[in-house]
Amino acid sequence: MEIIDPKIVPQTCEGGCSDRKSHHSDKLKSNMVTRLNRIEGQIRGIKGMIEKDTYCDDVITQISATQAALNSVAKILLEGHMKSCVVERIQEGDDEVVDELLVTIQKLMKK
Repeated sequence: MEIIDPKIVPQTCEGGCSDRKSHHSDKLKSNMVTRLNRIEGQIRGIKGMIEKDTYCDDVITQISATQAALNSVAKILLEGHMKSCVVERIQEGDDEVVDELLVTIQKLMKK
């Protein structure tokens, strides 16, 4: 598992998380946007491979790499969410956030 730099993972939700908006540092946002831009390029590459009748196994390999990259972004988001919004809501006495988190983790594990 990738080690996340704690300086780029938000530790608190500025203004609270109950408004259901994320509060990521500029560095974290930049990191995620860079990763998503790369993933977008990978998707375009896969499309091009299919259009060029590239060997199926090679296309599948690229799809697998793209899925891994998306999972990496999801892990970063999940870590930040747990360290900020979830902790804050529990501290405020909102235990329902645990059920919400479990549903989110189940969604991630389906993949």
